[in-house]
Amino acid sequence: MRTVSRPEPWKRGPVLVALALLLGLVMLFHARITGRGGIGSLVETFLPWLGLFVPVLLVGALRRRSAAAVAALLLPVLVWLNLFGPLLADKSRAGGDLTVVSHNVGADNPDPVGTARDLAASGADVLALEEITPQAKPLYEKELATAYPHHTAQGTVGLWSTLPLSDTRLVDIKQDAGPLGATKPAEVTRDYARALRTTLATDQGPLAVYVAHLGSVRVNPRGGFSTGSRDRGARALGEAIAAERNERVVLLGDLNGSMDDRAFDGITSRMRSVQAVAGDGFGFTWPATFPMARIDQILVRGVEPRSSWSLPATGSDHLPVAAKISW
Repeated sequence: MRTVSRPEPWKRGPVLVALALLLGLVMLFHARITGRGGIGSLVETFLPWLGLFVPVLLVGALRRRSAAAVAALLLPVLVWLNLFGPLLADKSRAGGDLTVVSHNVGADNPDPVGTARDLAASGADVLALEEITPQAKPLYEKELATAYPHHTAQGTVGLWSTLPLSDTRLVDIKQDAGPLGATKPAEVTRDYARALRTTLATDQGPLAVYVAHLGSVRVNPRGGFSTGSRDRGARALGEAIAAERNERVVLLGDLNGSMDDRAFDGITSRMRSVQAVAGDGFGFTWPATFPMARIDQILVRGVEPRSSWSLPATGSDHLPVAAKISW
């Protein structure tokens, strides 16, 4: 107390004070960071990790014996806890009427057969796959046929189910079909399809299920953090969900972004993330070897999330995600 009451500790470490305040302001006003060059999206994708700067700055403040820097760190600590504190608690609950799983199986997956068997063993009632290659598609269909008598595969996405499916159709997420894509016939561009919508027949009535794999986020020296394809798909998917007449909706897929990202406002304003509502922790899914971001999502509308978790790694660079929902 004697040390703190002196003026010297409050004058030390002005740079540390500035960095602590800047850190807090970045987290507090992340939604106002410019989207040019994808900077805002990059910050929001890895927003939880900004909290790691707090102990680093704290060590510096203690070494400098800067009371002002320690006090300034209260801002980022409080902002981080306000943003992510609820995720630290286990919000899962027992029960659930339906188990759903989503997995980007990876185009370069060296063992699609093993991946299919692992997913079938999960006991999911509904299984969504993304990034299915033409070569791997028959392997998934063969291995999953016994556990899932109903399935649809459109382009690079598919849905396997223990319950009947109907009214299946593609969802246009404005995906780039390559050079001269607008001139290509439908049967060719269908191979590029990365989103579908179908209706699941349950004993509680129809459930609309969307499966999507939004465009990848790219990092390049000239364009920076490029999110154009992903953002365009997110807007189109949000419009499709807004127009959905079914009250009960589930969205499964690799959305290539976290739900903190402003690009998904059109979706998150209408649907809830099961991980945020009923998960335990952050539920990071990518990369599978050392998950740093949750870009594989399960969102719902009109149903109640009961629990959410990640499944063990497969041959993909993404972890599968699972959830239980109830009516």
